[in-house]
Amino acid sequence: MFSRDAWNEIFETIRKNKLRTFLSGFTVALGILIFVTLFGFGNGLINTFNKFFNEDATNVFYFFPGKTTMPYKGYKSNRQIEFDNTDIADIQKDFPMFLEYISPRISRSNLIRYQAESNNYTTHGVAPSHQFAEKTVIMKGRYLNLKDMKEKSKHVVIGRLVEQDLFGSRNSLGKYVDIGGSAFKVIGVFQDEGGDREERFVYMPYTTRQLIEKNTDKINMIVIGFKPEIGYAGAMAFESNLKKFLKGKKFIHPDDESGFFIRNVADQLEKNQQFTGVLKLIVAFVAIGTIIAGIIGISNIMVFVVKERTKELGIRKALGATPGNVISTILLESVFITTISGFVGMLIGILLLRSLDDRLEDFFITNPYIDTGTAVIATLMLVLFGSIAGYVPASKAARIKPIVALRDE
Repeated sequence: MFSRDAWNEIFETIRKNKLRTFLSGFTVALGILIFVTLFGFGNGLINTFNKFFNEDATNVFYFFPGKTTMPYKGYKSNRQIEFDNTDIADIQKDFPMFLEYISPRISRSNLIRYQAESNNYTTHGVAPSHQFAEKTVIMKGRYLNLKDMKEKSKHVVIGRLVEQDLFGSRNSLGKYVDIGGSAFKVIGVFQDEGGDREERFVYMPYTTRQLIEKNTDKINMIVIGFKPEIGYAGAMAFESNLKKFLKGKKFIHPDDESGFFIRNVADQLEKNQQFTGVLKLIVAFVAIGTIIAGIIGISNIMVFVVKERTKELGIRKALGATPGNVISTILLESVFITTISGFVGMLIGILLLRSLDDRLEDFFITNPYIDTGTAVIATLMLVLFGSIAGYVPASKAARIKPIVALRDE
């Protein structure tokens, strides 16, 4: 029940003991502030990890040709495996239930010129669906389309930094660049969260690249996007079926793992998520340790506070105060100071994290944050244990006989 006299007494006690009140509140506020900051920094580390390792689509397989190490069905070992256009068509035909998209990729290094400017860049001959695998974001113009593939157009989409290198502040759309002695029209400019390296790529139709290379049908890599709804288990089964299919088609021994190689981003994502889980456990462990340290600090202060007020409590009991009155007075004061200080520390911590934003990226901490619910729960936990920390010494003091308390020095 609300008692004006009790609250007046609490505020009077706080006013007379400013230093003690400040130290009690500072301990609580600092504990919550450190908790919020450390938890936010931990989430910032996780953001950085996800940024570095998950910048591309996560439902993708990359198939690279290799060399066989075992003879099989009349074919010798050490045979170079090659992918071609029929592989793309056969995969589309045989795995429609798993397949979301597929794209070949033919990578070459070329000197690219525009007027007096030139530089070496990696060019990729791809299909339109390659945009989904790399999460390529078009800034200007458009990406490659099916008409470009069919007509083997000499069109290119260049990275943001390619445009910056060759064109400076000028607009590159509609301009022609020289690639290996052939003129290509710039139809789009893209950006990529993968960073500077990704933004110095140049994309052209894979059919155009094959035409330039004496009308070959060979490709360097197959990029396959599977339907996300099949899940991780479905992705692993799809990978297994693809391996069997390609080994059978290319006459590779079933036990030969060197005929071609697979980068399964789904498998990599699973490992990344496991590592992220470990990071979260470490952050939680440090945060809980901070809370425990705060609780210990509050407990020590409360023991000192009750010890300091032993004589006062003896006078109260001598005047007729019950043990319950003594405990409730100390407990109410403890809860009040702990609650106010805890929420002040929490708000300062949240505002600090929001003000940092991306300023700590050099230290691998990107956009540190903490969920408001987590911060509130941590604060309430500290208030609860702060109350318990106040209750234990208060209950002990309430059992002291008045005459003993009055003799306390």
